[in-house]
Amino acid sequence: MKSKTLATWLTFLFGPFGIHRFYLMGIQDTLGWFMPIPTALGVWGYERVQAYGLDDTLSWFLLPIFGVHIAACCLQAIVYGLSTPEKWNARFNPQAEPQAAAGRSSWFTVFGVMFSLLVGTAALMSAIAYSTQRYFETELEAQNKVSFLSDAVGSSTKI
Repeated sequence: MKSKTLATWLTFLFGPFGIHRFYLMGIQDTLGWFMPIPTALGVWGYERVQAYGLDDTLSWFLLPIFGVHIAACCLQAIVYGLSTPEKWNARFNPQAEPQAAAGRSSWFTVFGVMFSLLVGTAALMSAIAYSTQRYFETELEAQNKVSFLSDAVGSSTKI
């Protein structure tokens, strides 16, 4: 019997590593094996920021991947936690009756959904804020270069 509460917490805590998929679908789940890749890319982006600073262009792409991946895992935890017992048991416990205890929610399920909402929202907003900030900073730097070059060309023709 696959517990909805345990699946919610596994998805929230270990979702970026695919542990929840192995719990629900088994070790042969292909997507579960690919889940650590965006996590590793995000950690690599964080390490690049630590090593090279915020001006590292590759980290601008890698860090938001991590934030969106965490937000997606938290969203999946919310979906698991809010599913009805009938739907949960039909999908993950087909041999059980529709109102079996494994598909019911408890206070631990509710807290799992609440924490997933909190962390997922923070991760998604951080990813969006970081990527848009870096985008507009690079655009501003490009405009300043063009402005500086046009001023330099304009002042040299006046002499």
